[in-house]
Amino acid sequence: MTTVLVTGSSSGYGLAIARHFHERGWTVIATMRDPVAAILPASERLRILPLDVTEPGSIARAIEDAGPIDVLVNNAGIGVVGAFEATPMAVVRKVFEANTFGTMAMTQAVIPQMRERRAGVVVNITSSATLAPMPLAAAYTGSKQAIEGFSGSLAHELAAFGVRVRVVEPGYAPTTRFARNTVVDVADLIPAPYADFARPIFAGYASPALTTKESDVAQAVWQAAVDPAGPLRRPAGADAEALVAGGGGT
Repeated sequence: MTTVLVTGSSSGYGLAIARHFHERGWTVIATMRDPVAAILPASERLRILPLDVTEPGSIARAIEDAGPIDVLVNNAGIGVVGAFEATPMAVVRKVFEANTFGTMAMTQAVIPQMRERRAGVVVNITSSATLAPMPLAAAYTGSKQAIEGFSGSLAHELAAFGVRVRVVEPGYAPTTRFARNTVVDVADLIPAPYADFARPIFAGYASPALTTKESDVAQAVWQAAVDPAGPLRRPAGADAEALVAGGGGT
């Protein structure tokens, strides 16, 4: 029996990832700030645990309750969209606490058990915003770009102990709650001088030529977890793959 712990499993990518692994016979530990049992099927191979990745005590309790973890999927995070000039530093710090330091803290918490077993995989979910510069996403991109560098470096040091680190880079999925899962309303972060600049950008977001589905991300995470010869970084979704094919990413 193989066990995966997925953070941010209440909706979107995290929920799809939890379901994907469960359907393939894995034991799934689905974690979220406010547990909602009804979103996943009742099963002896499924556990739902409370977890706030920005709280050390919450992380410690979740890791203890989870027991041995074969794969950690760091999916929990929050977004922020708007002009950086108008984004309070308190908001920037909150985004980094969840997206960057939360991922790092969860990873650090599982390393000892994986190192001792000389086996395990950490899959960090970033964003296609790391593949090509995107306007009105500076703080968010920074929080995710940091995890790209962190993962690449960590992959080297953990490989010595048989532990793999992988990155999945999803594109934009309009069917997720990402647009609602933001720290501050977008309208509050577009001051008047930026209005003309922002208007066509938001129009493009409203009707993208290519998008990502939750199932695209779940499949990419699955491949990252089970393929020992796979690449460090893996785009997920048609738009993310197009960025890589067009030279926007590596």
